[in-house]
Amino acid sequence: MRHACLPLITLLALGACTSPAGTSGQDSGDVQPTEPTFAIEAFESFDEPWAMAFQPGTETLFITEQGGAVRSYDTRTGRLGSIDSGIPDVDYGGQGGLGDIAFHPEADAQDPPMLYLTWVEAGPGGTRGAALGRGLLTCDQAGSCELRDFETLWRQDKTTGRGHFGHRIAFSPDGQYIFLSSGERQKFDPAQDLTNNMGAILRLELDGSAAEGNPFFDRGGSAAEIWSYGHRNPLGLAFAPDGRLWQHEMGPKAGDEVNLIERGKNYGYPLVSNGDHYNGDDIPDHAPGDGFEAPDVYWYPVTSAPSGLIVYSGDLFPEWTGSLLLGGLASRALMRVEPTGDTARKADHWEMGERIREVEQGPDGAVWVLEDGDGGRLLRLTPGG
Repeated sequence: MRHACLPLITLLALGACTSPAGTSGQDSGDVQPTEPTFAIEAFESFDEPWAMAFQPGTETLFITEQGGAVRSYDTRTGRLGSIDSGIPDVDYGGQGGLGDIAFHPEADAQDPPMLYLTWVEAGPGGTRGAALGRGLLTCDQAGSCELRDFETLWRQDKTTGRGHFGHRIAFSPDGQYIFLSSGERQKFDPAQDLTNNMGAILRLELDGSAAEGNPFFDRGGSAAEIWSYGHRNPLGLAFAPDGRLWQHEMGPKAGDEVNLIERGKNYGYPLVSNGDHYNGDDIPDHAPGDGFEAPDVYWYPVTSAPSGLIVYSGDLFPEWTGSLLLGGLASRALMRVEPTGDTARKADHWEMGERIREVEQGPDGAVWVLEDGDGGRLLRLTPGG
């Protein structure tokens, strides 16, 4: 560690900790548990749930399980279903498996609707990487579904290991582009290497091809896909109503962060970070004028391990409008970050007692949360408490 700080228990009680020198953004010195103003209702449990999405125009959630299954849950009737065919084979293990799920921006006008999935697939010689694909979703009255005409649209450059795949999806507000997170696969250097598509946020056409106008499009190859780079393990990606793209990522030890993502910017990893390597080696802090984009919010010296992200826009919690809601794995918390223009600050930290993998907003403005791991519960948050 680069400087002394109070133990976590004292930190939570007093909110007193000094930020690393020369950094920007807001550190964890003001993190204190917030008394919930919501009621929690538990529903079904799932096997290592990873992501979820409401089918537009319905109250049905589709939930991915890391081992390779997609379940459906009608939040109105409680009926469970599944996608029984058409799901790609996944390379399951470590952090790998089935990942994100998202409906086409015009799915409510499509019959059948188009569904996008991400997953980890095996490659040659023990390598693997994330992939993005889509198919047409059809379901019968009993909840049995299939993905027809499924096609793979994009592949992460493959390497060894089973960590830091990223593969979170966010559609641009105009519905014209896919923004996709791609982790650096625990290899460090790829995040600064524009000849691969790892450690980056990508901007793709809806068919998975590189989008013209990307900052490095003229270089061709993987560089053509890149929108921003210098990222570690981005597990949250969401657009705000004002068109700003927010992201969070698991940084190194005590270096988790929230970033405003901008075209062509370098976010520094592994050259700079407000955390340290897990083996104890120092990483230089972000500093003014270093040429890298510093985080808007970071957690130091604690680890939040953020996963899942929405920008809240519902009516049930008007005080949260425009806020980022993100889950915490290590922190076992639901967290609220409040953006103001190009900056952001920590606002609430609700202890949930379990690792939180995913957050989603329901059609009525309720907040839905998935716990992580075997038997991870689906929770609904509504005003009260």
